[in-house]
Amino acid sequence: MSERTLILMRHAKSYWSANKADADRPLSGRGLRQASQAGRWLAHSIDSIDLAVVSPAKRARRTWELASVELGTSPPIWIDDRAYGASASELLRVVRDLPDDADTVVLVGHNPGMEDLVAFLTGESVPMPTSALAVIGLDASWSAARQSSAILRASGRPPGDRPSVPGNEAGAGHK
Repeated sequence: MSERTLILMRHAKSYWSANKADADRPLSGRGLRQASQAGRWLAHSIDSIDLAVVSPAKRARRTWELASVELGTSPPIWIDDRAYGASASELLRVVRDLPDDADTVVLVGHNPGMEDLVAFLTGESVPMPTSALAVIGLDASWSAARQSSAILRASGRPPGDRPSVPGNEAGAGHK
């Protein structure tokens, strides 16, 4: 079996408004820029993406919409209600349910679940501010993902804090 690649992407910066329910918050101006920048990094650094699994929250859906425009060819998208406000264990269930024919998957969601899932899978603590990415390699099927079963390939937030490979501060990324 070839290595699987899981890309965790936290939604871009949202606009806080007392008049909107949490799930309905839109992206801020900064968030609109962040999402496109993250998409450009993905287009440059990842060969292909087979599937995007996205939280139903408006800010997560819009983040992926803007990021995927930068890819040229957008992968199929699944809106998964389980990804909204999910804990690491809930996100792990989403990962374990991914289809076997998808080798590279983007999961767009929220903190603290995203940071906690990176730590659970890789044993590494990675900050996941808005629009941050964590590229994780797994040598097993999705259904076999478990604690410390993966390797962190790159993490960070483009462009100022470009995703970087651990031990390579130049930000080479994964391709």
